[in-house]
Amino acid sequence: MNQNELICWDEGGESRSAMWHSENGIAAHKRIRLADDTMTADEAYRLACEGTALLWRGDFQNARQLLQALIRRVDKPSKKSKRLGKRSDKSANLAPQKTPLDLFNQHRLMQSQRARVLGMLLIPCNPDHTISLRRAPDVVLACSEAYGHTTEPYVISLRELLGVISAHEWRKHGLPVLADSSGEPIVVHPHYGVFSPIRGEYLELVCNAPLPNALDGNSIAFDIGVGTGVLSVILAMRGVQKIVATDLDERALICAAENIQRLNLDHQVEVAKANLFPEGKAALVVCNPPWLPARPSSRLEHAVYDPDSQMLKGFLMSLKNHLLDQGEGWLILSDLAEHLGMRTRKQLLDWIEQAGLQVLGHIDTKPKHSKAFDESDPLYFARSAETTSLWRLGIR
Repeated sequence: MNQNELICWDEGGESRSAMWHSENGIAAHKRIRLADDTMTADEAYRLACEGTALLWRGDFQNARQLLQALIRRVDKPSKKSKRLGKRSDKSANLAPQKTPLDLFNQHRLMQSQRARVLGMLLIPCNPDHTISLRRAPDVVLACSEAYGHTTEPYVISLRELLGVISAHEWRKHGLPVLADSSGEPIVVHPHYGVFSPIRGEYLELVCNAPLPNALDGNSIAFDIGVGTGVLSVILAMRGVQKIVATDLDERALICAAENIQRLNLDHQVEVAKANLFPEGKAALVVCNPPWLPARPSSRLEHAVYDPDSQMLKGFLMSLKNHLLDQGEGWLILSDLAEHLGMRTRKQLLDWIEQAGLQVLGHIDTKPKHSKAFDESDPLYFARSAETTSLWRLGIR
């Protein structure tokens, strides 16, 4: 979140300002125009595309409708792009074929441009997180959970605010992920800014992989990058007596600790702030690092993108020093990066070998999320071929 940055505008002949909040690291907008219910969607879209932010002064629910109208416009191909598309179809055989990495970078650029336009609709908030607009919802608890205590009025994009509200609902109601031995669902409560375990196939890998024999003599495991704490919960449910779960992100640490306490597993699981590994050694070390070696464009993307595979390589290079004899490291990793041309299988195997490790085996599964079956997705060629694996690693 941007700190100590002001957003300024003129209103009623006076200069006004407020703190600027952005989880995406976007700088405070310089061009501000007041907007209300009289502004048309076409005008709002034109201004947003030109880089003018719209500070909303009308009905809150109308602002939500305007945002939906902006989404329809930004996602609708223009007549010019359709003409260019027809031309490109005719000359496709003459133009050089784009690589998977080119297609990924193009997709990321389009996502960034889309987010920039949709982030131009702004909502003013009071120091106590209330919103002084007609039909505004009560967002005090949701914003307090996401941002903590504030003492100054602030401005936030409506799109981000709706994300905060949505995250609050997930946190309140929880997310069923698996069932325990009695058939009752295991529910975790994701916090805002903490990666939600919505892809259950990788959780099933951790449930089904054979536990290393080293746990019989020393039942201790490490969970590296704890997130919501779901992997620690699974290990505890599988009978591991002591689990040390680490993370550097404060939101993740709080989220995991609350989930573990709610499930009455705090006698088995200790949550600790650490850069990857805690002190000591374990019979089992589990890590589910971000799967794509690219630069995140926002704080919320750190769970997905790992620049230059820093976390992955850091885990591998230090794993040997934290494994007990006959212990195992479980690396949970998708091969999506390989299909996108961002990393090769040989690179991964070379890093494993250079770390003094060996592959004891791996268990694979195919994705079940909707994008893997959506042929209209720009990255369908990679998502449909994706495999998620649990790599069992031991000391070589």
